Amino acid sequence: MTGRGIDQILPHPVNPKIYESFIKDARDYVELAEKVNGKIPRKVTKDYIWGDALKEWELRKPQVKIINLETSVTKNEVHMKSKGINYRMHPKNVDTLTYVDIVTLANNHILDWENEGLLETLSTLKAAGIKYAGAGENLTLATAPAVAQVNGKRILVFSLGLSSSGVPSSWQATKDKPGVYFLDNLGEKYLGEVRANIAKYQKVGDIIIVSIHWGGNWGYAVPESHQKFARGLIDSGVDLIHGHSSHHPRPIEIYKGKPIFYGLGDFINDYEGISGYENFRGDLTLMYFVEFDAKKLRSVELVPMQIKKFKLNYASILDLKWIHTVMARESAPFGTKFEVKDNFISIISH
Repeated sequence: MTGRGIDQILPHPVNPKIYESFIKDARDYVELAEKVNGKIPRKVTKDYIWGDALKEWELRKPQVKIINLETSVTKNEVHMKSKGINYRMHPKNVDTLTYVDIVTLANNHILDWENEGLLETLSTLKAAGIKYAGAGENLTLATAPAVAQVNGKRILVFSLGLSSSGVPSSWQATKDKPGVYFLDNLGEKYLGEVRANIAKYQKVGDIIIVSIHWGGNWGYAVPESHQKFARGLIDSGVDLIHGHSSHHPRPIEIYKGKPIFYGLGDFINDYEGISGYENFRGDLTLMYFVEFDAKKLRSVELVPMQIKKFKLNYASILDLKWIHTVMARESAPFGTKFEVKDNFISIISH
């Protein structure tokens, strides 16, 4: 979530005026964070927010890095009035996103600044060389995957947004209207439609990732509909479910040798200093490293980070143990077991 307060510390912040019930200036989110953890620099370099994540990427050298980008990248001043919160970052700050390869866009903030904001987001990402999925100028483009080539093999990333996560149905792309790849629910009808859409693009040997923005912001419970839908996709040949919307990590399941992340949690946000839901430790986040050998899962490792002063820092050993305990407890009903190794957590049951 690189808009709002995060955007305000980058070199080219947008007009800070926002339209929330209690806060009208995005810079107030920076001040809230500073009251908790001290002064945050302004006009930071493009690598600032990534902090220690950059060290981990350099160490592990992942071949493809994927995030859910939950903000518009636009200068448009016309906000979506039906939304209570509107995220955006300045297009000139897009270079801070160039550390990742693919962004998924089917979420409840990508059209916060109307169609013009979405179209500027798409053109900005294209110009920066960042691949995306889940939104487009029409339905065909919104439902198409982002494609990465790795060692002669393709990774296809599809991105879907659900009404349960706050995506308005009016944001759905059509054959002649820009928007997102939208699902109203997770019933058999939509499962069949998603399977059919994947089949249009899939070739033998492809690794298929489905990124889904679903459910509420807080809580560990995984709805039965999420489980059934995710498993149904795995049964049809999908290799990984990249679920998100919750502001903290949710359970992980390894189903038939394929990982289902029911809620990845936020990676970067401007929530530092905002009170409420402290028991979920929204300041703690995870980097998820998944290794495949062809289509066979080899390993899943989680590296805990803490958001502090709007950048990612390695979590303390106490925080690592805390998040290990929580993930083990909440994932136990799915048969998933973890162990701590140095500064990361490894899944040992798959």
